[in-house]
Amino acid sequence: MTISRDAANAARWGGGSGGHYESWFVRANHPSRPLALWIRYTIFAPRNGRAEGELWAIAFDGEQEVVTAGKREVSIDACRFGLDSLNVVIADAHLDDLKMVGSVGEGEKHLAWDLRLEGGDEPILLLQPSAYASGFPRAKALVPRPFVRLRGELLVGDTRWAIDDWVGSQNHNWGSRHTDRYAWAQVVGFDGAPTAFLECISAKLKIGPLWTPYLSAAVLCVDGRTYAFNTMLQSARSRVRRTGLGWSMRIRAGDDELEVAVDAPPERLVALRYRNPPGGAKVCLNSKLARANVVLRRTGRRQLQLTSTHRAAYELVDDTAPGFTTVA
Repeated sequence: MTISRDAANAARWGGGSGGHYESWFVRANHPSRPLALWIRYTIFAPRNGRAEGELWAIAFDGEQEVVTAGKREVSIDACRFGLDSLNVVIADAHLDDLKMVGSVGEGEKHLAWDLRLEGGDEPILLLQPSAYASGFPRAKALVPRPFVRLRGELLVGDTRWAIDDWVGSQNHNWGSRHTDRYAWAQVVGFDGAPTAFLECISAKLKIGPLWTPYLSAAVLCVDGRTYAFNTMLQSARSRVRRTGLGWSMRIRAGDDELEVAVDAPPERLVALRYRNPPGGAKVCLNSKLARANVVLRRTGRRQLQLTSTHRAAYELVDDTAPGFTTVA
């Protein structure tokens, strides 16, 4: 199945009181230095409550080992979300196919951006096409614009970051509730393999008092070929390990086997509080400077190995994050 970029970015929220969240985010890395940014435009509609717009931003400075994060909440009356293309307005902040502008925070935690979006590949689906029209899983995610390039500037406190040909992705996710527990990673360009792309997730769902085993999905694009590991049977048979701030998964599709290992040191992670539409909240440990190692095997023999020393996007989501204080 193919999907146009406009269709991939169209807003899924139609109002109502059933509970919904929906985000469009852009993340990108410096071409060589351990610097990264993440900017997210969000609808948060609590069940039986009044919706709001949220604006999030994070600057990751791996040279100084400083993470600067901020968030704004805006009345839904000052927001607009395109129903047939990417056109998101949250107060004075805006995101479309050509540009994104906005600001959050004050003083040393002030973040302001004025960035142009250029280039990009065709959309990538993380899930099976049928999953986007079904009720399971409740949380959906896709990548309307992998390999987008950013130019412009980001202000971090009183320091200007010149953004010149940073590469990343523009993403879209939505659902009626956040996934109960998950680890997610994305790499847009590996060390020595700048056109390779990976997105993967392992999630546990709580159904009543019971927990599912980890269910995983992954898509690897390399050398003009796409390897998809995302059917329900493949997902259920994945093997997942969580150790401290690290995560690894192994998943098979026919003769192909994908092994992924991701981790980040605590100084390159920041804890965010994600409100949940049904009530309560999840804590997300977020990094855009994580390490990733990927091995693809066919019939047990290694086909290729990919490494990213500091360009992996990485999130760990749970009810708590011991040792971390939420900053946004």
